[in-house]
Amino acid sequence: MILHVGILALLLGSGIVMLMMLYASFLGIQILTKWDYRSSSPQQLALERKTYLISTLVHYAFSFIVLSGLLFVFTADDIHTIFVGAMCAVGSLNANPVGWYVLWLKIIIFFPAGTWIALNYFDQRAEDFPLVKIKYSFLLLLTPLIGLDLYLQIKYFQGLQPEYITSCCGSLFSNDSVSVAGGLAGLPVKKMMRIFYSGLFLYCAFCALCFYTRAAFFRYLVSFSALAFFLVAVSSIVSFVSVYIYELPYHHCPFDILQKGYGYIGYPIYITLFTGILFGIFPGVFQPLKKIPTLQRDISSAEKKWLIWTVGCVLCFAAISSWHIVFSNLTMKTYY
Repeated sequence: MILHVGILALLLGSGIVMLMMLYASFLGIQILTKWDYRSSSPQQLALERKTYLISTLVHYAFSFIVLSGLLFVFTADDIHTIFVGAMCAVGSLNANPVGWYVLWLKIIIFFPAGTWIALNYFDQRAEDFPLVKIKYSFLLLLTPLIGLDLYLQIKYFQGLQPEYITSCCGSLFSNDSVSVAGGLAGLPVKKMMRIFYSGLFLYCAFCALCFYTRAAFFRYLVSFSALAFFLVAVSSIVSFVSVYIYELPYHHCPFDILQKGYGYIGYPIYITLFTGILFGIFPGVFQPLKKIPTLQRDISSAEKKWLIWTVGCVLCFAAISSWHIVFSNLTMKTYY
């Protein structure tokens, strides 16, 4: 295995997180089977004290998980120089295809991990702990995914061989490629621009409507449209945003924008996008919990902040992307 500070940090951090999750899951099972808030028995009091311990452990564990995706991409990009044929993180991931599974799994875990942190926040603010069983059931579902993430990371980093000749991003994100990445790279620029800016306008409009109506329908619509816009945004990055950043009509890689040569512009692009989408899914996810009397006020108050954050982050993402499109030296008119 390659000894690299990023790899060691990822494996050590993920290992500690896994131990914390196993311990939390063990105590979580006890809480799920024995919890009775109406009881004042010594057992119930002990369980209530344990909830604070578990919540603190899992909060820090999930905070690391949320950030570990960024660290994984940074590490994959940083070690690409040791592989022949690699130009960015794509080459490092192609050196051992297990890396792609790690990346997709981290993206999948990011959203439920962030949701659990919010669930825990509301549960601790309420006097009757109304979300105890929900959040610990959710915790038991996430623990196997976190274990799988650790296993795949170990398998990926152990399988990296510096003498391996890998392929660059040009072969993957190419119009001639038959892969999904090639399909995204081949999307028509003008059409994708229309879809992107139309989707951005509709999403912001749906969020704005939530300030003027209490209808649950619009909360669910915002969450659904957030996920839909996420897919549109990622497709747009590959289709045309990256092209304008590189000022090369056939360079569609979504990873090179993370490098120093492009001012690390990829990090604010992805951070604002992922953060905006995370806050965007909260209104619909937490809408059913408004029926709980002790949570209704807190969730309604937080909902306004979520809407502001999601719109703000998504608009920042669009502004950064649009800046490079408007002021790029590349003209794509002949490719429309």
